[in-house]
Amino acid sequence: MVVPYKAAVDLNDLTDEEMADLMRLTRRCQNALRQAMNAQGFNVGINLGKAAGAGIAEHLHIHVVPRWGGDTNFMPVIARATVVPQALSELAAKLRGILARS
Repeated sequence: MVVPYKAAVDLNDLTDEEMADLMRLTRRCQNALRQAMNAQGFNVGINLGKAAGAGIAEHLHIHVVPRWGGDTNFMPVIARATVVPQALSELAAKLRGILARS
């Protein structure tokens, strides 16, 4: 999840420079996930407002979800659960290291 430092509910709450910074950070996160997890693709999305499914409607954020060929299965489709093949704390440490170097 990529979140701007500035509290913003909508893209229109950001200046052009802040928007550019947000997209550059999104790209950095995509590249870090590709390196850390060998992702083959990504779902990148923004849900603006409660009606659009925003879980935190008061704050703009961008989801960056790594994907692999054939990874859709019954877990995310039926059970609304996902499986990451490593401990989240381990993955977070790996991503922090990659982001610190980029």
